[in-house]
Amino acid sequence: MPVDDPPRPDRIRRPADAIRFAASCVLLAAVMLLVSFAQQTTHGLQTDIAEGTAHAPRLLLSLATLASSFGVLAVPVAFAVERVVRKDGKRVAIALLAAVIAFLLTIGLDDLVVPSAPGGVLDSLIWGGTGTAPVHTDIAPVIAFVSAVGMAGRARWQAATWTMIGLAALTGLTASYASVAALAATYLLGRAIGHGTLYAVGTPNPRPPGTAVVAALERLGFRPERAAYLDPADGDTEEPRRYGVALAPDEDEEAARVPARRGEWNLEVRVLDRDQQTAGVLYRVWRLLRLRGATTGRALRSLRRSLEQESLMAYAVDAAGARTPRLAGTSEVGTEAALLAYEHVPGRRLGDVPDQEVTDGLLTDVWRQFRRMQAGRLAHRRLEGHAVLVGDDGRAYVTDLRSGEVAVGDLALRLDLAQLLTTLALRAGPERAVATAAAVLGEETLAAAVPLLQRVALSRATRAALRQDRGLLTRIREQIVRLKPETEAAPVRLERFQPRTIFSIVALSFAAYIVIPQVASLDIAHLVSTATWWWVAVALGAATLTYLAAAFMLMGFVPERLSLGRTVLVQVAASFVKLVAPAAVGGVAVNTRYLQRSGVRPGPAVASVGASQLVGMVTHILLLILFGFLTGSTNKATQDLAPSRTIVIAVFVLALVAGLTLTVPKVRRVVSSRLRSMFSGVVPRLVDVLQSPRKLATGMGGTLLLTVAFVLCLDASIRAFGGSLHWTSVVVVFLTANALGSAAPTPGGLGAVEGALTLALTISGLAAETATSAVLLYRLLTLWLPVLPGWAAFAYLQRKQAI
Repeated sequence: MPVDDPPRPDRIRRPADAIRFAASCVLLAAVMLLVSFAQQTTHGLQTDIAEGTAHAPRLLLSLATLASSFGVLAVPVAFAVERVVRKDGKRVAIALLAAVIAFLLTIGLDDLVVPSAPGGVLDSLIWGGTGTAPVHTDIAPVIAFVSAVGMAGRARWQAATWTMIGLAALTGLTASYASVAALAATYLLGRAIGHGTLYAVGTPNPRPPGTAVVAALERLGFRPERAAYLDPADGDTEEPRRYGVALAPDEDEEAARVPARRGEWNLEVRVLDRDQQTAGVLYRVWRLLRLRGATTGRALRSLRRSLEQESLMAYAVDAAGARTPRLAGTSEVGTEAALLAYEHVPGRRLGDVPDQEVTDGLLTDVWRQFRRMQAGRLAHRRLEGHAVLVGDDGRAYVTDLRSGEVAVGDLALRLDLAQLLTTLALRAGPERAVATAAAVLGEETLAAAVPLLQRVALSRATRAALRQDRGLLTRIREQIVRLKPETEAAPVRLERFQPRTIFSIVALSFAAYIVIPQVASLDIAHLVSTATWWWVAVALGAATLTYLAAAFMLMGFVPERLSLGRTVLVQVAASFVKLVAPAAVGGVAVNTRYLQRSGVRPGPAVASVGASQLVGMVTHILLLILFGFLTGSTNKATQDLAPSRTIVIAVFVLALVAGLTLTVPKVRRVVSSRLRSMFSGVVPRLVDVLQSPRKLATGMGGTLLLTVAFVLCLDASIRAFGGSLHWTSVVVVFLTANALGSAAPTPGGLGAVEGALTLALTISGLAAETATSAVLLYRLLTLWLPVLPGWAAFAYLQRKQAI
């Protein structure tokens, strides 16, 4: 029977192949790392195996050697012939390509790499000396072939093949021409080559066509008359294939499992493809690791497990009395797929229903079906818009049961409640969603969802939808609290760890990776012997003063009252963050987060930090111009740093070009919109600050004190090595280097600040050796030494939920 099926690609790239390739490479690197650090352990393990096999009967070892010598090639060849006979020659050709690649690579390793680079990790893999090979040339191509040819669902072939490979490995161990580490590396290399070849070339499409699905239905006793592929739901890339099937009229209508209706589908068939079982597995593994056990389902299920799980859930939902399409039958479709045949219910998914048709009656019906599922201890786990079907009769049906679980705990049930509340609030608003839910479930049950109304508890599609309405969860909580004011609103801790914890660990590792080489490059003996420690102490005190100045600078532009001690601690934490972010970005993010945690609303918090940064930038530019002219007029050695006539002319030319450009209406609109979005809240925040002379003095005083402290630190660093510059020159040098550091995209202005400082100090007349030593000391005090205190402050503030 012909089936209306879309064109099928000849080859597909399966996510599972990429995941297995990456996992094999990681494990191979781990083996190499292990043997390089644990050579004695691997040597001892090999000795124990050799001594143990020495007592084995020689006849058995001889038989194992004989069997593996023939079987390790004969079994894969026989399987390849069987696949070619069954018209699966493309898969065999790809597997042969993987075997050839593995053979050539192992030959190259054994014959070229080892002789040219003896010692180290390769000798640890060899264990027996240079007369043996680090990888098993006979086994690696076979493993690559087996990995690429695909034996899933063929248990006998798998058992025979891996038995032969195991016997060949045992032969290598007993004959002492392969070590345990070498065999492990051989296995992982073969797997990596096999799956890597599959992913690079593409796997012959194993998904059975629609005709095979119809044939499986006929074996179940149905009489398909026509079938067509159904388009997937929008945005659901993991949804199984669906087919609509019309059945021929049955002579015995009473005995018919599904009554045939003319002009419409009788069955909706969901096809579970084996290669789709790994779709989104990395995201699910991440959720499994991040969230506590009861909040997530299984990260990965086999094809058989997925079929059984959805079938069980369909029967359980029907038994609980919830309205759902009836499951009429299940079946395997070859070895690469399985199907679930549901009785077709004509209708539309909730996400496709127009807003005017989402009535309170429909919402109430959805909550009634949900209440029955909750009473049966059934968790759906994907109660999104496409999981609720609105039939042509106006009734609600629960569908898409692939992620459901039975006999779940209270937490999973409450998570389902939070998910459905959010889904319906996105369609009908929080007021109607909460009101209809309270009428069906009761206020007590509804209140239990308040602590779980968190973004992390919701599905990925729902979190994406919430980006368009960030205050929706808050409004849902407010509606529930109005119904039951004594509701406990404190959120439940669902996460094992937060992404910022990983950020903290990665940032510390990255900082250590940068700091250690920088500190190691310092000539400590020279610094200790030549530095004047009194000036070093002054420089350290000035560097410490910068954190107090930065705290005053922030507090002055925030009308709300802030704790001085905690604000200073935030600036210390920001010194750690700027090592993993550009200097102009890290401090802004930390300060904004701190203000929000201190009770300042997000908008005013961003405006306050923006106001402080704007005033700091304007002050910086004015100081640079002022001291640039002072330096050029008072110190002939530094006239190169002063604004020359050419620079002034260039500035005026740029200003003229900018002015002419802004006369173009389109350009003017773009610039004005950008500036408006950037500074929309900054000017009102500055007006608030101007109304308080004390706040204005604090902010401006902190801005000037910050510059003074950095200049004093740089000047003391210069004097610590016997150098001396006019104070106006030091100011210009610092302001220039700081501007470059803020503009540079490197963490902490790394590289740009050091280069600018060294060059500017040298131009100013300082000896190159003195300038380099002074810059290293200055950066050590202002950038490197605060790393550990900054990390400790960052961790403390996170623990106290201050940032």
